[in-house]
Parts: sequence; structure tokens; C-alpha cells
Amino acid sequence: MKRASNRRPRRPAPADIRAEYHFDYRKARPNRFAALMKGSTVAVVLDPDVASVFQTSEAVNLLLRSVISALPQDVKRESKAG
Repeated sequence: MKRASNRRPRRPAPADIRAEYHFDYRKARPNRFAALMKGSTVAVVLDPDVASVFQTSEAVNLLLRSVISALPQDVKRESKAG
């Protein structure tokens, strides 16, 4: 009996995309933004329309904290346990 394949059908590659790339890791540099990621920092990508509303990460965090404070206690406990 054959297993059903979970693979998506391959799309044809555009002409400007190579089948394989070779990187020269000798020219690699450390991530200059790594020092900004303190401890348990999580990077989240916002959609452009959402990101256009906020000028800084502090503004995003302030709004999210206000939403968290409005949540019922049982929802807050569940999210900390998971």
C-alpha cells in the first residue's frame, strides 16, 4: 500500500532564481543586531499595515500590555502554564 505524499507539487523556478547557491562563509560577519536581542526576547514580524501604526517597539509593548491587563485572570494563567 502506498502512502499519500505530503509534498506540494513543485512550482517551476523563475529564470532569475538559481537551483543552488554557494556562499563564501569566510566573508560572513557576526549579526550586528544580536546584542539587541536580550535574554528571552522574541522577534515578531508585523504586517506592514500594523507596523505603520507603531513608531517604536515600546509602543507595541505598551499596547500589548494593556490588552493583557484587560484579559480575564484565567486566560492569563493558561498562557503562563503553556
